[in-house]
Amino acid sequence: MFFSFFAVNIQAVEHDPFDTLVRISKNKGTIYELLKDISKQSGYLLIYDSRIIDNDIKVKIKKGNYSLRDAIYLITGDNELRLDLSGEYIMLRRGEKQTITIINDDTSDEKQDSIFTIGGKLSDTETKEAVTFASVGIINTFLGTITNREGDFRLVVPDSLRNRKVRFSHIGYESIEIDLALLKGEVVDLELKPVVVPLNEVVVSGVRPEPLLNDMLNNRQANYASEPVSLTTFYREGIDHDNKNIDITESVIQVYKTGYKRNAASDHVKLIKKRRVENRFLTDTIFPKMRSGVNSCLVLDIIKELPEFIAPDKDTQYKYSYAGRTVIDNRQVNIISFRQKEYINDPLYTGHIYIDNEKKALVEVRFEINPKFADKATNMFIDRKSPAIRINLQQARYIVSYKLSDDGFFYINHVRGDLRFKLRKRRQLFNSAIHLWFEMVTCDIVTKDVQNIPLNERLSKTRIFSETKHDYDKNFWENFNIILPEEALKENIIKNLNEIVITAGD
Repeated sequence: MFFSFFAVNIQAVEHDPFDTLVRISKNKGTIYELLKDISKQSGYLLIYDSRIIDNDIKVKIKKGNYSLRDAIYLITGDNELRLDLSGEYIMLRRGEKQTITIINDDTSDEKQDSIFTIGGKLSDTETKEAVTFASVGIINTFLGTITNREGDFRLVVPDSLRNRKVRFSHIGYESIEIDLALLKGEVVDLELKPVVVPLNEVVVSGVRPEPLLNDMLNNRQANYASEPVSLTTFYREGIDHDNKNIDITESVIQVYKTGYKRNAASDHVKLIKKRRVENRFLTDTIFPKMRSGVNSCLVLDIIKELPEFIAPDKDTQYKYSYAGRTVIDNRQVNIISFRQKEYINDPLYTGHIYIDNEKKALVEVRFEINPKFADKATNMFIDRKSPAIRINLQQARYIVSYKLSDDGFFYINHVRGDLRFKLRKRRQLFNSAIHLWFEMVTCDIVTKDVQNIPLNERLSKTRIFSETKHDYDKNFWENFNIILPEEALKENIIKNLNEIVITAGD
């Protein structure tokens, strides 16, 4: 039951929030439109699972003044909905009809072994598009995950943290914080509101990007850990052929990460659990293999492995410009765009750098090989190929993000790489497309009494990871935070097991 793990009191208040008067001013509209209107009027944000309440259903109702409670019942057409209030949020759920205020009992330090999950989807309030790679984390802890490319998320939470809040955040959006007690065991649709930070044109034109980058580099000691930490991460890599997934490997990896002054070669990894899903029927005799995906995630820790585009000097091959300001976790962030200088015809990078305005810290980098010269970079990524195959790089794109912790340091949060190739076999008329991708998200961090990984337990960072031998764990998803698979991958993993060979890397 929902109430079995946290304290709930019926709060005696002078004014029942559900008696707040709202006006329904139009008698036709979708459930989503009408609920959004009364949400704005009341000041309470409504949360619900769209599988229970269909946003797109059009309803016809009578105009007039209603209590918030009656308006919700009228719009949804469900007088048996349960309404739970916590702060500025109201959860609409199926169950015994009641309206309550949830009071968290923060005095309890009781440790329990049980867990619960929260899940759902994050969307943009204006465009309704999925908010991809948004951070989902428990405040005052290192526990968290991210949304996938469809905005879906799932977070497994120890019951001892039931009185905390969960924060949803993404660059360019207002963060939201919700009591875990309200979301416990639920699958909900949430929205993030995009933020535009207006700047005076004179101010923008007067900001020089190079000093911002230098300030960021000079403040690394204050913003990033100099001592080793232990990261529990979720790592996933996959290969798609003509938009069909032919190989996916998912794993839990422990990372011994040294301080920012040491390069990625000093970081070590240990494989905790792993599974591989391989569809050999879709390979069409072409079966690419990905090497060094795990190592790439370590090398892409940009603070440790400074690329030339982030450390400008007088001989730099890059041109920088100030691109304005945005927000992350309600903190202002400066945006610097960069691209190679016009006279350079080598395959260099282009992208955006995001720097925290107050702490002068790098929070995210999004970059790719200049699409104009991507073909020239093909050999940088191909280890070996058959002479009967012609292959050309179309895109190499990366995202690296850091997250501010309560200890004042920024830690690597998410790394993703997407490599796309055009491929043609000899005597074949049409091209085919190959997409190799990898990503790693930090799910938990240990900062005290960190021990190095013993030599005999270390995973090779440069071999073909999918072929690493490890016992298959049928309970792979249980009790661990992961990046939820997108729908196409989910179908490949779950629905077509009769056509797929699941291996342990043999």
